Amino acid sequence: MDSTRACSFFKFLSIIVLLVTFPSMLPTSLASGFSIKEATVQDLQLAFQRNQLTSRQLVKFYLNQIKIQNQVLKGVLEVNPDALAQADRADQERKGKATGSLSRLHGIPILVKDNIATKDKLNTTAGSFALLGSVVPRDAGVVNKLRKAGAIILGKATLSEWSHERSSEAPSGWNARGGQGKVIYYFFLLNVSLVLLFNSNLSLFKSSCCFQSISYHVFALRLKL
Repeated sequence: MDSTRACSFFKFLSIIVLLVTFPSMLPTSLASGFSIKEATVQDLQLAFQRNQLTSRQLVKFYLNQIKIQNQVLKGVLEVNPDALAQADRADQERKGKATGSLSRLHGIPILVKDNIATKDKLNTTAGSFALLGSVVPRDAGVVNKLRKAGAIILGKATLSEWSHERSSEAPSGWNARGGQGKVIYYFFLLNVSLVLLFNSNLSLFKSSCCFQSISYHVFALRLKL
């Protein structure tokens, strides 16, 4: 490979090492034996019922993952300073309720896009510095439903600035506040394809290869509340 291809390959390899090897070494199980990694909402609710997990533990886990992985992925623009307080409230509410009486989203941390208004300490900017510090008049309708269901607003997820209206030439997922966001699952596959194009004889990746990853739980939900 020439110097340009070699540079691209080693840059890609360094990202693989960071996002695959290092995260896989991080603790993802609690003392109770419950593994948060890749758990579904149903898994989390069952763990709540069995006293294997609390909303506070769940929020702290995700905040730590964001702190570690967001340096590369740039998927979260900011986290909610009140997230842990919301988690504590959810844990208290759960103690006084019968099993199954609460919403499936109760006590579950959720990121919302930065163009969805939240009337709290979070900014709503559509990824732009122009709206930083602005105050919205009310929660967006979807956020209002999430709060009524007992969900925890963990923070604001990245997006293409102004929902890609700033410029038709700006790369998808880029905004001034957060830079270029990356989706971990697709990011790996795209870069593997590019590397293979650079050198058709490259045998580093085989068809049986799979990538291990830890992602933020960013849920796209059809709310039935």
